[in-house]
Amino acid sequence: MPTINFLTSNKKIEVPKESNILRMSLRYDCELPNRCGGGICGTCVCKIEEGAENLDKVKVQERRKLGEEWLEKGYRLGCQTFVNEGDVAISWDEEVTKQVKRRKPDKIKRTVSTGSR
Repeated sequence: MPTINFLTSNKKIEVPKESNILRMSLRYDCELPNRCGGGICGTCVCKIEEGAENLDKVKVQERRKLGEEWLEKGYRLGCQTFVNEGDVAISWDEEVTKQVKRRKPDKIKRTVSTGSR
């Protein structure tokens, strides 16, 4: 089973594959900050310190709230992120959380198909 190492709260837990980071934090009292659970508020922003390759793909909601700048620095939203097969280590910082919470979501451009029917 994969493990999530919550570096900031110094807790390490084994989780089933396809586990959501925020849900596991809530279930096992690992202290990842949270509020909405839907990728809107940004409270559960966390830095992936190790094991980014063991996570699922970035969701649209994360791309909107974090933007490319935070994603490129290794940040994800715990409520939107799932652990696949390997281990992951995450941390969080109150100052980063404040900045992300204040950030206005990006508008995602939709591609419209104009093909004939």
